[in-house]
Amino acid sequence: MSSRWRCSCGRAAVALEIERKFRVTGDAWRAAAEHVEELIQGYLNLEGGAITRVRIAGDRAWLNLKGATLDIVRHEFEYPIPLTDAREMLAHLCVGPPVEKRRHHVRHAGRLWEVDEFSGANAGLVVAEIELEHPDAPIELPPWVGREVSHEPRFLNISLVHHPYRDWTVVERQ
Repeated sequence: MSSRWRCSCGRAAVALEIERKFRVTGDAWRAAAEHVEELIQGYLNLEGGAITRVRIAGDRAWLNLKGATLDIVRHEFEYPIPLTDAREMLAHLCVGPPVEKRRHHVRHAGRLWEVDEFSGANAGLVVAEIELEHPDAPIELPPWVGREVSHEPRFLNISLVHHPYRDWTVVERQ
């Protein structure tokens, strides 16, 4: 799990994910990739105030609850679960097909970027995400980063279940 902003709210700590997302242009980022992991994730619900996701990365699995908003700041809670449970959830409880991607960890200007290269129904889509300490944190954009898509719903992983990249029009792909 990436670092999260944590604030004290009453008796419980609340995790806030502060993340910006960008299109990736070209392949120059590949030479700087430090770590790669295969991810498969499915969604247990697609509606409401929170999104519930199950994710498998190698031999580890998590259940994740994330606020359903387009803001770059969202509440997020993540809990490790048994791998066998995650496989069962993906096979029997998830809505729509799973989202499959290869996550590359790339450092630029002292920050860790996660470059997601999608496969399956979303093959051809590549986005980069960066988690920040606060919403206005300055970042130096790598040369391989294109336009920001943080506030565009079609780039949310959950949206890719409803409307995979293979079905996007030429205009949507721009």
